Amino acid sequence: MLQKVLALIVVAFFLAKLLWQQRKRRLSWTEFFFWLIFWLLSAVAILMLDDIDKLVARLGFSGSGIEVLLYIGFALLLYFVFRLRLRLEKIDRQLTILVSSMAQQKPLESIQNNKIENK
Repeated sequence: MLQKVLALIVVAFFLAKLLWQQRKRRLSWTEFFFWLIFWLLSAVAILMLDDIDKLVARLGFSGSGIEVLLYIGFALLLYFVFRLRLRLEKIDRQLTILVSSMAQQKPLESIQNNKIENK
């Protein structure tokens, strides 16, 4: 029971921090709603941990419900890291194309001459 209370306190802290960041306009609305739903679902999962344990046992898993939730969370984190890596690669390609087109528009010699003149 103490663990549930501590976990709910942590979730409440992150929800308060999320609301504070939204009030300061540091988050987009989509990002805000994503994290809001994430933390609310986390709180529901904490409150329903006994039911999750029963469901996990009925499905034939040997671990407890919290272990299954941790495995699912870890898998989601790996998925998000994968998506982030894909997005970074896309940005890298776009940046390479942009730099290439800028280099073709202005010869390298004129850029170097500007640097020498500015010193």
